[in-house]
Amino acid sequence: MNASPTIPTTKVAAIEQSPGYWSGVFKRFLRDRVAMVAAAVVLLLVLLALFGAYVTPADPYQSSMLKRLKPIGTEGFLLGTDELGRDMMSRLMVGARLSLFMGITPVLFAFMIGSVIGIIAGYTGGWLNTAIMRTVDVFYAFPSVLLAIALSGALGAGIGNTLISLTLVFIPPICRVAESVTAQVRSRDYVEAARASGANAFAIIRTHVLGNVLGPIFVYATSLIAVSMILASGLSFLGLGVKPPEPEWGLMLNTLRTAIYTQPWIAALPGLMIFITSISFNMLSDGLRSAMDVKQ
Repeated sequence: MNASPTIPTTKVAAIEQSPGYWSGVFKRFLRDRVAMVAAAVVLLLVLLALFGAYVTPADPYQSSMLKRLKPIGTEGFLLGTDELGRDMMSRLMVGARLSLFMGITPVLFAFMIGSVIGIIAGYTGGWLNTAIMRTVDVFYAFPSVLLAIALSGALGAGIGNTLISLTLVFIPPICRVAESVTAQVRSRDYVEAARASGANAFAIIRTHVLGNVLGPIFVYATSLIAVSMILASGLSFLGLGVKPPEPEWGLMLNTLRTAIYTQPWIAALPGLMIFITSISFNMLSDGLRSAMDVKQ
């Protein structure tokens, strides 16, 4: 399936997004209990990614064939051990850093690159807009999953190549959203007035456009983090992403697939972490989108 953008419903150009507007967004977000729970889970995952390696109960790389595939609840191994006898809890904790990094970094790069391209296309219009957007449309001829696999296969396995391939996958949808909201803003009276006063395009974009378009673009980008994590995990599962012995959740799913009939709960733990993280980012994105809807 394509990661095709859903244009945010926020009326980005209806008003100048003043501090009062953002204060209202913050208050509406705080009233959304689902979004607050999702934000709390995301915060815990970020803290785990930052400090998990320092509080692990065991060495996540230390293997022991005598301790392989111990069940959940085994003394000294709360979440059991993997196929090489490594502590699952430690590997899941350390794996949070790499998994979140692989999920967030491509979206962050795509946000910066796609926003710049989309804003330029949306503000200038004309032949430049047509050239940029038709080039972007070419990427929609391929499902995002197949495009990521094809790019990773061409570039080769590894963290760096996975980041590059996922960034290229997410630039087109972010660019399309950026172009759409910028095209709405450029026709507003305050932009026309600034243009008539002799302000150059850079000054108008910096002063009048960015403040109104970056919010919706950012909200849409947060919804892509879940997709990015799933794609990154899928590439690792296929052997096109992170290489052993790194404890990345998708790679752990791959190495534990042979244990699904003997220790299915242990084999499912990395998938459960991917699911929790993905659904939390999705709910967080939905909460931000609802809070930014000025119709509320």
